[in-house]
Amino acid sequence: MEIDVVPADFHLPVDRAWTVSIVIKTFKGRKDVTVHLFRPEWDAEEVEIYDWDVLLGDPVDPDLPVSFESSRRVLLEAFTEEERDALIEYIKTRYQDKVSEVHGCALNIPIPLGLVALSELAEGKDIGFIHFDKIPNYSLPFPVRGFYDLSQHKPIIEGLD
Repeated sequence: MEIDVVPADFHLPVDRAWTVSIVIKTFKGRKDVTVHLFRPEWDAEEVEIYDWDVLLGDPVDPDLPVSFESSRRVLLEAFTEEERDALIEYIKTRYQDKVSEVHGCALNIPIPLGLVALSELAEGKDIGFIHFDKIPNYSLPFPVRGFYDLSQHKPIIEGLD
């Protein structure tokens, strides 16, 4: 399993700024499926402790309406460095034969307004969520979900699209 954690090349103004993604070797008839991990819930008080004027930047597209709430969730779904390390260790131990890659990096801050939080995406034919914390013997003290889009990955057997 390849593990790649890119250190932040700038000062992180908050501890909760880390993203983690994994590549599952085979999943739902597809190979090398990228899954973006995130925290699906947080304490309401956490929203109040951040200086959102510093953490949120300019809109991605100035002509489109933006949701401050959704842009805030992008940060709230991220992991602290300690959570990131615990999550990577959990994936490494629990899924060593199923996961080929683990990637971690810091969010770009300020977060552009207009980004959509992973928790706000709707499941569909090819898009879905893995509820890691619902899997038996889950051992982390915080819930984790994984977002995937199967349409971005080749089928295991060609021609099954």
